[in-house]
Amino acid sequence: MYDPNTHAHAEEPPPGLPALGALVVDTSRRDRVGEFRGVAGPFWSLRPMGGGIEWEADPRRVRPALPMEQLRARTAYLNARSRGEVL
Repeated sequence: MYDPNTHAHAEEPPPGLPALGALVVDTSRRDRVGEFRGVAGPFWSLRPMGGGIEWEADPRRVRPALPMEQLRARTAYLNARSRGEVL
């Protein structure tokens, strides 16, 4: 029986949500790049690449990270890891 309140694929995020772990930019925090971690009430939970303290962002102020922004964030994380600053 068809139920309009259920999703065919419960593991897929609703339309408009980035995939878990996707890199996004929080424009309200000077274009800070973070990983999408999920939804917390009306906000999205983001965290720095490679771990750290999560923060909540207004979804209207978040956009997908451009390829250059993704590369910059990944390079910064790998450099910090090579210096022993992060695990």
